[in-house]
Amino acid sequence: MKLLRYGPRGQEKPGLLDAQGRIRSLDGIVPDIAGQVITPDGMAALRQVDPNTLPLVDEAVRIGPCVAGTGKFICIGLNYSDHAAETGATVPPEPIIFMKATSAISGPNDDIEIPRNSQKTDWEVELGVVIGKHAKYVGETEALDHVAGYCLINDVSERAFQAERSGQWTKGKSADTFGPIGPWLVTRDEIQDPQNLAMWLTVNGKTFQNGSTKTMVYGVAFLVSYLSQFMSLHPGDIISTGTPPGVGLGQKPPVYLTPGDVVELGIEGLGTQRQRCVQG
Repeated sequence: MKLLRYGPRGQEKPGLLDAQGRIRSLDGIVPDIAGQVITPDGMAALRQVDPNTLPLVDEAVRIGPCVAGTGKFICIGLNYSDHAAETGATVPPEPIIFMKATSAISGPNDDIEIPRNSQKTDWEVELGVVIGKHAKYVGETEALDHVAGYCLINDVSERAFQAERSGQWTKGKSADTFGPIGPWLVTRDEIQDPQNLAMWLTVNGKTFQNGSTKTMVYGVAFLVSYLSQFMSLHPGDIISTGTPPGVGLGQKPPVYLTPGDVVELGIEGLGTQRQRCVQG
């Protein structure tokens, strides 16, 4: 299934895509794409619903973040060997973990707000993992059983805030609109191998990122297991798993986003996003 949320910001309703790629409303069937709805039992109940019996939604509607009620937005740094190389960093002996504020979450096609005093706002296409079952001290072999599905993420980053202002990375990752997610939450059964997905990103039509989840250092199953050793993972939590090479920081000279720029990105099987940059 491809689950989604549509409607004005803060008033999104649950929906799904039918076999023809049309939006069908789940309003009245489930309260939201969140919590119990994305657990194994909740997903099983949704699979009993015939999409053809659901009302069609105007295709011009705004698409919101694909999951609600996210308690934790966990990011993994330097998780692609070729991206680490382009930034001059070494691959870490264990995953680098940092948090992105949940207030950064936005819809897949909402504007990106360039923060005040920003000089180095950057892009990162990433595979997102949405937790669907409580995970605590889980082994790698059972880790994927705790995944509801996958989504496309742009891990927007302000590099000066991240690396030049002292402290941890979170301050460069958490501005409003710095976490576009969606358009869809694609259930785990639809993605045969999360470690073999093509991914790309363009700015103003120029391709900057053209990679694959093949070059992840730490794969999805490992990351879910690893994180569960340090914190409980709950339905709706999101793991953003890192980016391939081609970020603005890695260009020679570096290239950063400015108001008026248009960012487009996609991951095989997970849809596409398009964001216009505006001054925050």
